[in-house]
Amino acid sequence: MATSTLPSLYNDSGLSRYLNEIKAFPILPAEEEFMLAERYLKHDDSEAAHKLVTSHLRLVAKIAMQYRGYGLPVADLISEGNIGLMKAVKKFEPERGFRLSTYAMWWIKASVTEYVLKSWSMVKMGTMAAQKKLFFSLRKAKRRLEIIDSSDINPEQAKLLSEQFNLPEKDILHMNGRMTIRDQSLNAPVSQSEEDSIEFQDTLVDNTPSPEAIVAHREEAGIRSDYLKAALDELPERERDIFIERRLKDDPITLEQIGKGYGISRERVRQLENRAFEKVQKAIREAAEVA
Repeated sequence: MATSTLPSLYNDSGLSRYLNEIKAFPILPAEEEFMLAERYLKHDDSEAAHKLVTSHLRLVAKIAMQYRGYGLPVADLISEGNIGLMKAVKKFEPERGFRLSTYAMWWIKASVTEYVLKSWSMVKMGTMAAQKKLFFSLRKAKRRLEIIDSSDINPEQAKLLSEQFNLPEKDILHMNGRMTIRDQSLNAPVSQSEEDSIEFQDTLVDNTPSPEAIVAHREEAGIRSDYLKAALDELPERERDIFIERRLKDDPITLEQIGKGYGISRERVRQLENRAFEKVQKAIREAAEVA
């Protein structure tokens, strides 16, 4: 997918100009978005793909801005988010019934957060979902406890944070230590003795999973995703829409909002949501048993 005609952002000094430029691209109505996505999917229409991408550049900028507190250039965050957006457009399947923004949000966030993690430390910050969540939430949690961001955490604070994140206190303390000390050169000397010359890289331990474990994890995640997609395809349209809005979005809309859209009561929406959830659970369980 060509990016040469997209608005350019080379550094943060041009951010205001870039944000004004992307406002010129209209947000597409659902019907036009569907038509363009079909054209790109079936005919590899680059013009259609360009319209889909440019209509969502504001979404990328909004998400990227949420990660400004990690000391990285906003221009780089937006560039990484745009890469995630383009991946989403390539894989988007409009016939599944939801909007591109809902689908693209996950790709954009994944691209930006992976960039932040890689940029923050040359040694991987963590591969577990809980560890990644801790990395992106710890600073905010410390502010709520009125802890200075660069300060150590005392045992009482570590206990409170441990309960909040459902992680061992040692994981909280370890992550805080990693976040308050940025990277140093791998060749920085640790020992002053000429006879026992030790560099920083000699003290590092690679706790990341093996390549085999990474591949297995990706395959498992792909299988789970396929099960979920197949289960959603079996739901009636209204139940699928409610399930996506209530269970798959970062910021679920309220029962009242969905009820107004469909002209039904709040309690009826709740019933449909629970029924859809049970159907999805059953379909995934049965698919796993067959496999």
